[in-house]
Amino acid sequence: MSKTFQQFAETLNAVQMLSNIDESILLEPIGEGKWSQKEIIAHLYYWDKFNLEVMVPKMSDGANLPQFPDHDEYNKLAIDTLEKYTVHTIIQYFVETRNELLQKIKNVPSDIKFTIGKGKRQYSAESFIKMFLKHDAHHIEQINGKLK
Repeated sequence: MSKTFQQFAETLNAVQMLSNIDESILLEPIGEGKWSQKEIIAHLYYWDKFNLEVMVPKMSDGANLPQFPDHDEYNKLAIDTLEKYTVHTIIQYFVETRNELLQKIKNVPSDIKFTIGKGKRQYSAESFIKMFLKHDAHHIEQINGKLK
């Protein structure tokens, strides 16, 4: 597995470890006016779900993938949709979806290049995933900071 895909998989371990933490702690906001850890996990899950269902199936040579949805609206949709679920259920959904996303995107041939929306930059499956590594790291850092 490439270093990029390995790093993307590492978020799985960090999120799975939260299963051992009392749910009430995971419902607390990470700071004033910030999301809770539950909402962060829901956010990560929903973006993985989007990539799995919308983006990866369209990854073919020369394809133009859809533009990403408006981030603020999509994040609100994620949190609103998953509000009624327990954090442990959302963790389970995240783990299942991240595993499936990893499996499917690793199967995209490395020579396949595509664009996204109106952009001219060409992506491979690996460079596509690289876009999400800093994003994942940022949120895991937030979660770990709250737990300390």
